[in-house]
Amino acid sequence: MLELRNVSFQVSDEKSKENQDKEILKDISFVLNDNKFVVITGPNGGGKSTLAKLIAGIEKPTAGQILWDGRDITEMSVTDRAKLGISYAFQQPVRFKGVTVFDLIRLASGENITIKDACRYLSEVGLCAKDYINREVNASLSGGEIKRIEIATIMARKTQVSVFDEPEAGIDLWSFQNLIHVFENMHDQLHGSILIISHQERILNIADEILVIADGQLVQQGTKDEILPSLLGTANAADFACRQMKAI
Repeated sequence: MLELRNVSFQVSDEKSKENQDKEILKDISFVLNDNKFVVITGPNGGGKSTLAKLIAGIEKPTAGQILWDGRDITEMSVTDRAKLGISYAFQQPVRFKGVTVFDLIRLASGENITIKDACRYLSEVGLCAKDYINREVNASLSGGEIKRIEIATIMARKTQVSVFDEPEAGIDLWSFQNLIHVFENMHDQLHGSILIISHQERILNIADEILVIADGQLVQQGTKDEILPSLLGTANAADFACRQMKAI
C-alpha cells in the first residue's frame, strides 16, 4: 500500500519580484491500495506529472510524507524505490543508444529471460516482436514505438506499483485502443496497483478510482461511477475531454 500524507511541493519562482516560492502541489493526501487501478486527471499545469515524479522519487516533496506499507520512504532515492517495487514510465521515454530492445526488457525483468519471453511482452503492446527485438533503443524509433517498448519493460518488471505519465502521448488510434487492453490485462494478471496520469475518457472509464488534481490540489476523489459523470458533465470538462480525444 502506498500512502501520501499532506504532501506539498514548491519551486523557486524566478519571475516573482518578492522571490517567493511557487506552490505546485498543496497538501495532497490519498491512499493507493493494493491491486487498484487509479487514474489521476485534471487540467494541464495542475501538478499531475509532478505528483507522479514525487511517487517515483524523481522529485522530493517540500512537506509531507510518502509511505510504503507504513514505512516512510519520503527521502528514498528513485533507485531504491525501484528496488522496493515502484515502476515509472516517463511521458517522454528515455532512449539508450547501443542497447537493444531485448537487452532493455531483460534488464527490466531482473532475470535471464529468453528472447521468446521478451517477444511476448512486445506482442502484448502491439509490436511485431521479430521487427523490434534486436533494434537499438535510439532515435530510429518513433515516439509511439518507444512508448510501447517502455510499457513492455514495465510489464516485464512486474512491480507492485506501476506509474504511467500520459501513456497515450504519441500513440496512434489503433495502438491507443490496444493500450486499453494492455492496462486491463496488466491489472488482471500482475495483481499490482496501476496509477495513470491521463485525460482520456477511455482510460478513465476502466479505473477503479479517479483523482482530480487542479491548481495543485486534490479536488475530487472517488470511484469511476462517482467522479466521471460530474467530471464530464461540466461544459469546461466536456470541452477539454473532446479536445483531448481529437488529439489521438
